Amino acid sequence: MPSYRIRTATPDDLDAVRSVMLDTVYRDFATGYVPRWHADIIDPAAAYLNGARHTLLVAVDESDGAVVATAALDSRGPAHPPNPPWLAARYPSGETAQLRRVYVRSEHRRNGLARRLVHALLDFAVADGGYRAVYLHTDPAVVGAEPFWRSLGKVVCDEREAPGGGQGIVHFEVPMGPGTP
Repeated sequence: MPSYRIRTATPDDLDAVRSVMLDTVYRDFATGYVPRWHADIIDPAAAYLNGARHTLLVAVDESDGAVVATAALDSRGPAHPPNPPWLAARYPSGETAQLRRVYVRSEHRRNGLARRLVHALLDFAVADGGYRAVYLHTDPAVVGAEPFWRSLGKVVCDEREAPGGGQGIVHFEVPMGPGTP
């Protein structure tokens, strides 16, 4: 079984981080790079490394030192638009830890990396002390994404059930730990 190390990303990791993230949006999402959605991919340092309440984690394959997975957290809640207004109000910026860019290269999937990364992000959110909720959204068209997130959190909004289907996105809240709402 492969061996991986989870750690906080450094500036030296940023090219590899961008590669994992861009490969994911092109291959798995089929959207490609969309500036209004993916600006953090181009400048992950500004988005995740330069804020005390933000973090960017990587999983490194210990056999060759390659970054094979990413996961990020920031203090920006979901914006309206494009998200429903009640959702933006429920998860305000500053009080909400939003999980982002939990991406694993396809050849390294099914090794528990995403789950390990998410647990490390949840530990970060708890240690921060200022977050009252952990939020994320996912595109259910991405193979495996919806069942993975359902195994970790609860659905708070499935846009496919809304009149007109919204964006077709599924929004989740993930518990931070024992005793956390």
